[in-house]
Amino acid sequence: MSKPNFHAMSQKELHDYVLAHREDQEAFYAYVDKLHLEGNWIEMPPLQSEQDLENYPKFIERIRSSSEPRDGA
Repeated sequence: MSKPNFHAMSQKELHDYVLAHREDQEAFYAYVDKLHLEGNWIEMPPLQSEQDLENYPKFIERIRSSSEPRDGA
């Protein structure tokens, strides 16, 4: 059985593949590399309380928009 082309996969496809094939270290490292290349995360220091979230409106917006139902989903 041949390995899929991890570089050709989207981040979502690779994420799903890694979850389905947790023993595949090559896929995991390809996924982490893709995360670093795309850099689509928001960095923030550790929260001390729930109220600290009010200091990160971009983070809250991203969470809200990622949890909304998508068309065709």
